[in-house]
Amino acid sequence: MQADPRLKALSEFLKSQRSKLHPNSVGLPSGSRRRTPGLRREEVAQLAGVSTTWYTWLEQGRDIKVSASVLDAIAGALRLNGDERKYLFDLALDNGFHPELGGEKEAVISPSLHKILEELKYCPTLISDRHCHIVGWNPAATHVFLNFEQIPEPERNLISLLFSKKELRSLAVNWAHFVKGFLSIFRAYYGQYVADPWYSNFIEHMAATFPDFQELWNQSEVSAAPEVMIEFRHAKAGKMLFNLSSLQVQGEADLRLSIYTPAPQTATEIKLKKLIEG
Repeated sequence: MQADPRLKALSEFLKSQRSKLHPNSVGLPSGSRRRTPGLRREEVAQLAGVSTTWYTWLEQGRDIKVSASVLDAIAGALRLNGDERKYLFDLALDNGFHPELGGEKEAVISPSLHKILEELKYCPTLISDRHCHIVGWNPAATHVFLNFEQIPEPERNLISLLFSKKELRSLAVNWAHFVKGFLSIFRAYYGQYVADPWYSNFIEHMAATFPDFQELWNQSEVSAAPEVMIEFRHAKAGKMLFNLSSLQVQGEADLRLSIYTPAPQTATEIKLKKLIEG
């Protein structure tokens, strides 16, 4: 019998977060004999005020009852931030998407979104859905990234393209960091929509197709809207620095704008204008 993907994801998340914490950082003695990095299960249980047995069951992915107050205590023990806490609650309380309550809403680019794409003339912008499937872009994005019009619609998944297109692998100076930013967004979606079998199938396909995917996926954080600076080495324009802002669009389709604004006090915008204007 196949494991429940929600409980499997919960188990992996708890183990990952526990491994990141050093005992000294939470006021516990480090000791000299530790076979694994981070905290032990009994230490997390102690910090959260729950029994070691109960926490062990939770981390093992057993289908047990949990309360919001206990999850709050575990989130505190693991030093989770806001996005990580939501991810924990979505998985542990099964707060996410349920297919039987309604299917996925069609991604429709409204006239106002079209206008935003037009106005952001010198800010490469992508619109993606909850599967990280690219459903809209502006000319600036085409000049910096790829000509998405030439990519068949079923293949326009941002996560997949980051691994499959050599142009994107060579674009970012720190490609792994670039990918992790989008994987952190994808993981936030995963926590919310883990009941959608598409996610498990996609992750399995990516791991089987791209050898470096699994490690980066395991290392990825949880972030609904990371704001980071990214350095590109563009084949035609050379060094370009962008600030990435990721904005969610209110509505049933759960769309997201990824906006790359040229970093101030750099030549990035001038270079981008030359690319666009030829």
